[in-house]
Amino acid sequence: MDYEVSLSKIIEKMNLENCTPELDISDMVVTQTDVNRPALQLTGFFEFFDSDRIQVIGKVEALYMEKAGDEGPEMMKRLFEYHVPCVVYCRSIEIPQKVVDYAMEYKVPLLRSAKSTSSFMAEIIRWLHVELAPRITIHGVLMDIYGEGVLITGESGIGKSEAALELIKRGHRLVTDDAVEIRKVSDDTLVGTAPDLTRHFIELRGIGIIDVKSLFGVGSVRNSKQISMVIHLTEFNKDADYDRLGLEEQYVEYLGHKVVCHNIPIRPGRNLAIICESAAINHRQKNMGYNAAEELYNRVANNLKLGGKE
Repeated sequence: MDYEVSLSKIIEKMNLENCTPELDISDMVVTQTDVNRPALQLTGFFEFFDSDRIQVIGKVEALYMEKAGDEGPEMMKRLFEYHVPCVVYCRSIEIPQKVVDYAMEYKVPLLRSAKSTSSFMAEIIRWLHVELAPRITIHGVLMDIYGEGVLITGESGIGKSEAALELIKRGHRLVTDDAVEIRKVSDDTLVGTAPDLTRHFIELRGIGIIDVKSLFGVGSVRNSKQISMVIHLTEFNKDADYDRLGLEEQYVEYLGHKVVCHNIPIRPGRNLAIICESAAINHRQKNMGYNAAEELYNRVANNLKLGGKE
């Protein structure tokens, strides 16, 4: 599935000046995460040119066209003929009127940024990778617990929202309840966000909708978080075989990326908030090089060796 972001949103997010306000940009979109500095294209070389990318003009390109005299605007005209989504001039570079006229003729928006070329490119590429990333929406709760993004999943009514509320009261932050939009922003990074409609709200059966941001303050919520681990809540089954050591990690896959997953059986009396906190801290410890399960295993193994020698 191809994703797109509106040009109007890009202008607002990047704080760009629209130098061709007469053009109707309401239906214009960008579909590529990368941008292009058209240095070779200005010389007339258009082989392998990706015309769907945003074109960025920096100080070097502007000076090159300025030294070309009357040929400079003609270089931009050849670029406009490919109907690029837009052209962004950085460093508040003055745009020649002839270039503006050609842009109006070919209906290519001209935008301007006060940022340096490298800073602007780094910022917009990072932002476009998030906006245009592959995504899915799943049922669950995403929390920021001790800096770890913990996705809590399970059947409806099993207690995910109640656990989230207790975690919020203990000082942790809510990202989203009920619906989690997961985006794959890179080969090894999944970021979870909330749909705009339900952001900062929690549904509690028997009570209704709670506005977490209003009740607990802005420090209790955040808009997005990288997903570090998954806690899957299940009904306790005395006949089931549950992992009690944790020597081997279990995983769940989203968008082709594997995430560590803990299956937690639920029964009356278990404090889900403390379990989630402990899981998050333990996961953080493992990432820092310490594995409690392996430490216990090594102690037992060493004890057996010593016992055998005696």
